[in-house]
This record gives sequence, structure tokens and C-alpha cells, in this order.
Amino acid sequence: MIYYRDNDILIRDLEENDIGAIVAGEIAQGWTDSSADKFKMRLKHRDELGAIALVAEYLAQPAGYVNVYPNSKWGAFGGLGYCEIVDLAVLEKFRGKGIGNKLMDAAEKIAAEYSDTVYLGVGLHSGYGSAQRMYVKRGYIPDGKGVWYKDKVCGQYAECVNDDELNLYLSKKLK
Repeated sequence: MIYYRDNDILIRDLEENDIGAIVAGEIAQGWTDSSADKFKMRLKHRDELGAIALVAEYLAQPAGYVNVYPNSKWGAFGGLGYCEIVDLAVLEKFRGKGIGNKLMDAAEKIAAEYSDTVYLGVGLHSGYGSAQRMYVKRGYIPDGKGVWYKDKVCGQYAECVNDDELNLYLSKKLK
């Protein structure tokens, strides 16, 4: 299915033949732990859990991706009937072209078909800086529980590491 199209950008369902180019792009930019397994898991979640896996093309090249999980069971709002947006990424060589916002537009439009609220977790280290700013500009607000570490609220004075497992959950009303 196609969710957005203009002269440069196409947002559509992720397909298995997209995986190699995305993984190669991530490895080329230094994300050495990138593998096809993550994307194959998203396709499996599409088939088994009803998740929606999207890919963005820029001038016919895979440039980014995002996933929407209707009625997500995980995170700050898990089990409340809300959609979770998971794993938004735009390859560095394609950033600054509006691809991230177009992916988020498509993800929010899909989420609005399922619930009036959408949520996401964003990492806290500097690698997530542009995503943090984008989410605030789009109207996302913190859940008020503080930071999460390894899928649990990180208690006051608890030890944690500023890695990809340290997140702040944000939500947005869609309707």
C-alpha cells in the first residue's frame, strides 16, 4: 500500500526486498550492529500482530522506515488500546529532506484509524537529538513517569546506562 507520494518521496509498506539496501545503508553510516533480523521481525509482527511496517524511498532508494503497533502491549501506555510508533529512522545521507516528518505523518494517520492517542519511546543520548526535537515540534509530551531503562521505569537514583535502552515515553492526542 502507498501512504504518501510526491516527486521525491514515496512512503509504502516495507517489503522483504528492501531489507538489504537498508541494512547496507545503516552499516555504511557506522551502525555496525544493523542486521536483517530486525526487519524480518517487523515483517513477522506485521503478519502475526497486525503491525504496520513502512519504508520511505527518496528518489527510488530506501531512505528510512517506521513501524506502527496498534494496541501495543509494551511501554508506558502498553495495554491501554493505543498505537505505538516504533523504530523511526532515516539514513543519514537522506536527512534534512523532510523524510522523517513524512514517515511520522503516515504513522500518525495509520494510528488515528485505531485510537485517539499515539505514543513512542525516544532514546536520551545525543544520537536521538534530532528525533527528540522533531517529536516535541509535532506535539508529543512526556508520559510523566520519568525515564525507562530496559523496558521498566527507572526509579529515582537507580543505575542505568545512557544507551539505546534508556528512553523517555511521549504521547500525542490525535483526535
